[in-house]
Amino acid sequence: MKNLDQKEAFDVLRKNKIPAVKSYAAKNEKDLLKIFRKIEKPVALKVISEDIVHKSDSGCLKININDEKGAVAAYKEIVNNAKKQKAKVQGVLLQEMLQGNEVIIGVKRDPQFGNVIAFGLGGIFVEVMKDVSLRICPITKKDAEEMIEEIKGKKILEGYRGRKAVNKKKLVEMIVKVSNMAENNSKIKELDLNPVMVDEKNAAVVDARIIYE
Repeated sequence: MKNLDQKEAFDVLRKNKIPAVKSYAAKNEKDLLKIFRKIEKPVALKVISEDIVHKSDSGCLKININDEKGAVAAYKEIVNNAKKQKAKVQGVLLQEMLQGNEVIIGVKRDPQFGNVIAFGLGGIFVEVMKDVSLRICPITKKDAEEMIEEIKGKKILEGYRGRKAVNKKKLVEMIVKVSNMAENNSKIKELDLNPVMVDEKNAAVVDARIIYE
């Protein structure tokens, strides 16, 4: 099995026309500064390594970076933290930071049922609330709509305390595309898109974990 690094995972998403946050790979500090000067701030930095699964817990994710000094310091800290865990580091990914609600879309291949797709609120919500809906792939647009309606936290996506409702059409499209990607690529054993940021206009993947068999 192979755990794709972040750059590889995002390449797979792009090939399948699944929207993702703008991301740029830096192999060294020179690359980092060149990219940082062009990208919209603030930015997030995360390690590119197939050996690091939980970037935040590993100290390999830094967010809200606004200046060059902070970017270089974050780069060094991320690389050092990864090397302490004996991880092979390909570089660091710079990403524009998006606003909106966090959701998760995941797929696991079940020995009996085949690919099973999950949808729920992302970030800490999926760990704490265990609030997800499931379907056997492939799914239809109607299936995806029902999955969104089934979660207990759906009201968060419908708008609250002055926040606008998310673009459910874009979210439905992404859920269906993820199902199709898993069905059409027999190499995919498991994938975890968490978080996917969704607002009133768009939905885009921010972090992706894809395991090839």
